[in-house]
Amino acid sequence: MAAPSAAGSCDDFAEFQELLRVMRTIDDRIVHELNTTIPTASFVGKIDAGQTCRELYESLMNAHSSRERIIKNCIAQTSSVVKTLREEREKAQDDVALLKQLRKEQTKLKLMQSELSVEEVVNDRSWKVLS
Repeated sequence: MAAPSAAGSCDDFAEFQELLRVMRTIDDRIVHELNTTIPTASFVGKIDAGQTCRELYESLMNAHSSRERIIKNCIAQTSSVVKTLREEREKAQDDVALLKQLRKEQTKLKLMQSELSVEEVVNDRSWKVLS
């Protein structure tokens, strides 16, 4: 599965979550993938189970690394925005709109950081099923 671009997905948290949801499809369907990948007794000679398992393993590895890269990229981008807003806030203590924007970005950053924990759980579950 090709990794979708996360360039615009970091600005909108809902879009970020949707991107991750789509990218987690391989993990959500891992049991189905295994059932359709591993041949039954009647197809053992026609399909190379080892090769198809390796391909599934590589697909899973690529999906996991792509998602982790996107999550960390968005965290870095949002952290940069939060840092900039904090610096601006120090200069303009009375700017309520700036404070509101800072809080919004801080909340988004925390939610993105929590996606790393979600990712760890999803990955662990997939690896256990694949094993």
